[in-house]
Amino acid sequence: MTMKQNHIALRHSQQGAALVVGLMLLVVITVLAISGMNTATTELALARNDQAYEDAFQAAETGLANALEQGQFATAGTTSMTHIPSSYQSIATTIEFEDSTMVPDKAFSLGVGSGISAYHFLATSQAELSRDPGNTTDRDASATHSQAFYVVGPEAPTL
Repeated sequence: MTMKQNHIALRHSQQGAALVVGLMLLVVITVLAISGMNTATTELALARNDQAYEDAFQAAETGLANALEQGQFATAGTTSMTHIPSSYQSIATTIEFEDSTMVPDKAFSLGVGSGISAYHFLATSQAELSRDPGNTTDRDASATHSQAFYVVGPEAPTL
């Protein structure tokens, strides 16, 4: 057999195997690329939602701090405050009276029976973030934060 005949016989035995292998590798690489893009998109959404929640939590903390600074709390009824720092953010804070107790003698030198009471309150702040006011989006977030505190004052039916 001559060299030319060997070359022709070799060409007929391959029958496009390189093309099939190349296409299979291209399909595998494409599937990996699409999977990587989906993972990156999901991680971006998770980070965005976490940031929105953190913003809402900080806004709720701010609502509590503002309410406590103003000192607008009384034993008669609930005090409510609303703050809207921007068009996509709102903060609602309520301070509720819970109970009054005598000051334990180990806590203060005045002790029980001295006419001093502890007035217990519960402050709750809820923040809402809406990236597109009026429409629900996947970037909306809300957070609620509560803090209990008490005020020491003269024993009286109301503070």
